[in-house]
Amino acid sequence: MHMIRALVVDDDVTFCLMLKTFLMKKGFEVETAFSYSEGVRQLAKFNPEVILTDLRLPDKDGIDLLEKVMREKPQIPVILMTGYADIRTAVQAMKLGAFDYVAKPISPDEILATIGAALTAGGKSGSRAVRTIGVGEKVSYIEGKSPLALKTLEFVKLVAPTSMSVLILGESGTGKEFVARRIHNLSSRGNKPFIAIDCGALPKDLAASELFGHVKGSFTGAITDKQGQFEAANGGTLFLDEVGNLSYDVQMQLLRVIQERKVRRVGANAEVPVDIRILSATNEDLKQAVANGDFREDLYHRLNEFSIVVHSLRERKSDLVLFVSHFLSVANAELNRQVAGFSEEVMSVFMDYYWPGNLRELKNVVKRTVLLTHGDMVEIGTLPNEMIADSQCISLGDSNSPLKGAAAKSEQELILQTLERAKYNKTKTAQLLNIDRKTLYNKMRQYNIDL
Repeated sequence: MHMIRALVVDDDVTFCLMLKTFLMKKGFEVETAFSYSEGVRQLAKFNPEVILTDLRLPDKDGIDLLEKVMREKPQIPVILMTGYADIRTAVQAMKLGAFDYVAKPISPDEILATIGAALTAGGKSGSRAVRTIGVGEKVSYIEGKSPLALKTLEFVKLVAPTSMSVLILGESGTGKEFVARRIHNLSSRGNKPFIAIDCGALPKDLAASELFGHVKGSFTGAITDKQGQFEAANGGTLFLDEVGNLSYDVQMQLLRVIQERKVRRVGANAEVPVDIRILSATNEDLKQAVANGDFREDLYHRLNEFSIVVHSLRERKSDLVLFVSHFLSVANAELNRQVAGFSEEVMSVFMDYYWPGNLRELKNVVKRTVLLTHGDMVEIGTLPNEMIADSQCISLGDSNSPLKGAAAKSEQELILQTLERAKYNKTKTAQLLNIDRKTLYNKMRQYNIDL
């Protein structure tokens, strides 16, 4: 089982060691530091997943450590430990990015609950990331160690300090919003608003109002003035998820805002200046959408000053164990369970499965198995039936395809299931099955699958 790495920084040596002993008994891997400088060394050497620091340290203070973490490793949650007299300072620190604070004397149950909440929430306090559309479960995500994942991270670090618009490409569930948040956090705008908008969830008739705002009486239902998300994100970053879903009219308005850096609310005459960096993401082929006349070419080039590909989980299976371990810790915290790990049989299914929903699907499957597990280990009976069936089928010609070695009936069923998942898009179906389209067409003829 993966042990969460916790770094405790406090100049009270006795308290520090007591907290270390307590956390180790609860299954954490713990290192201690008694000063800011020692804490910085451990940050690089130990690479903690959560940091607990006293507000007052002998050489600098917890705020300095917090600011360093936010600059260099913003994915790590920082929890401040403070005396009553410093509560006001701790609250101010949360605005700088601290996840939370706990007052001394420390309650063991409180500190465990706070650590669990920080790890579950991906380490970000509510003040650091504002989501305005499609509010849902916060994505818990860690960076992989595979060559593809490291290449993506290299691009993120390269483009983050610039002002360039970035188009993030990848299948659904690969973590495109996480990449956008990393770019924001590593930029000079990291302490300003980050607003994520799911363009696919925007009603077409209200998209312009949501993005740009409106004035009272500008249309039926506009009973008050409304600030749009461009104004709300002023000074910070606006993330347009599934940007290809915007209507052509809204695309034109978006292009004008990007060019002029001014927003006009629906029904208003005056324009409001805005300073915004735009990040966008799509799981569609926007080039094809441009060719089809569904997406403006000039807007595409404005959004795509730099592009980053977030690879599918099946392309970086070497990261699977890392993600499974992380999502197990998240699920244990959310469900108040203590599942230790997964059987070899389950891990074998995980490695064979082609994960069409990528990390989002993996997280949901792990959470389901933890919920259904009554012992220490997750067994194969807790997995969805289709995962077990799919893992037993793999294709001719390509050892990485889920069709290889499948019996005819199983192969036919798998093709039909995959077609349904891909909404009968044959190109997507072939990609999911890791075969070329010609092979898919031959198989469909063989099994009289006619669409």
